[in-house]
Amino acid sequence: MTFSWRRVNAILVKDYKDFSRNLAVSIIIFMPPVMAALFSRIGTVSIEAHYMVFNMAFALVATYVQCSLIAEEKDKNTLRGLMISPASTLEILGGKSLLTFLLTMLVLILSVFFGDYRPQNVLIIGVAFAFSAFFYIGMGTLLGLFAKSVMEANVIVLPVLLFFSMGTFALPFAEKYPVLKVLEYFPNVQLIEIAAKVEAGGGFGDTFLPLGIILAWAIAMFGLTVVVYRKRMVD
Repeated sequence: MTFSWRRVNAILVKDYKDFSRNLAVSIIIFMPPVMAALFSRIGTVSIEAHYMVFNMAFALVATYVQCSLIAEEKDKNTLRGLMISPASTLEILGGKSLLTFLLTMLVLILSVFFGDYRPQNVLIIGVAFAFSAFFYIGMGTLLGLFAKSVMEANVIVLPVLLFFSMGTFALPFAEKYPVLKVLEYFPNVQLIEIAAKVEAGGGFGDTFLPLGIILAWAIAMFGLTVVVYRKRMVD
C-alpha cells in the first residue's frame, strides 16, 4: 500500500475540527506564551527559565493535546474505525501527529518571541525543538492509547507535565543521590545542554551528542507507540 497524503490530510482536518470544538484543550496552548511574556517582564531571564517554559510547552501541547485527541477518538469509538480503514499505521499516526506538531511549533515560536529569547544559532535550536516535539508527541500518543477517556487523559498526563517541566530542579541533588544522574540523559535536560552550548558559541559538532540523544528518545518512543498501537488493532 502506498503512502497517501490525502488520507493524512483528511485525518489532520478531522483533528483540527475536534481540537477547535474542545475549548478545555485548545485554551491550553496560550499558557506557555503568556508565561514567557511574564518572565520577560521580570528582567534578565536565565537559560533555565526560558527552557522551563519551552519544556512546559512540549508537555502541555505536544503531549497533553495529543493524548487528549487520541483519548477522545477512543471515547467516541472513532479510533477503531480508523484502525480498520484502508489507512496504514504510518498514515494514521502521522495524520494524528501533524496537527499537534504544527501547534507545538507555533506555541514555541510565540514563546520565543514573547520571552525575548534570542539564541546564537537558530538552526540548531530549531532542530532540537523538532526532535523534542517528536518525542513528546510520541509520548502523548502512547498515553492516549492507554487512556480510556479524556478525563483519564488529563490525569495521566499530569506527572509528565510536572516531571519534564520541573524535573531539572532535581539535578542539584544528583551528587547526594546518584540515582538522579540518569536525569541528565532525559530530553528536557539535553535540550538545556544544547542551549547552553549554543550560547557559548558551539555549532553542530558541539551539540551532535545531545541532539542524537533526543533523537534516540524520539525514535524509541515512536517505536514503542507503534507496537502498542498494533496491539490495540488486534485487541
